[in-house]
Amino acid sequence: QVQLVESGGGLVQAGDSLRLSCTASGRTVSSYVMGWFRQTPGKEREFVTAIARSGTPTYYADSVKGRFTISRDNAKNTVYLQMNRLKPEDTAVYYCAARSGTFYSIRKSDYNYWGQGTQVTVSS
Repeated sequence: QVQLVESGGGLVQAGDSLRLSCTASGRTVSSYVMGWFRQTPGKEREFVTAIARSGTPTYYADSVKGRFTISRDNAKNTVYLQMNRLKPEDTAVYYCAARSGTFYSIRKSDYNYWGQGTQVTVSS
C-alpha cells in the first residue's frame, strides 16, 4: 500500500506557473503508474495527465497539452506537475493517484491510491 500527499497548490493569476508535488510513502512510487486528476464542485473528477513507471511515456488531456508537464523522481519517491500559462478554467482541486500495472488509464476507477488533494485557484 502507498500513501500519497500533494503539495504546492495555491492562488495565482492567469498566465502564472505553479508546480505541484506528490510524495509517496509506504511503497516506492516506481512500482506504479502515476497520474494527476482534478475536480471542481459539481463535476466529475477528470484526468489531467499520467506517467509511466520509468518516466516515459507521458499522457495529457487535450485541455492541458503544451502547458502542463508531468515528471517523476523515483529516487525521491515524488511525482511533479509543472503547470504553466495557467487559466481560470484550471481552477480545481488536484489529486495525485497511483495505479498498479503497466499501462496508463484516464479512468479514475483504474487508480488504486489517492492523495487528499491540493487546491489550485487561478484568478483572471
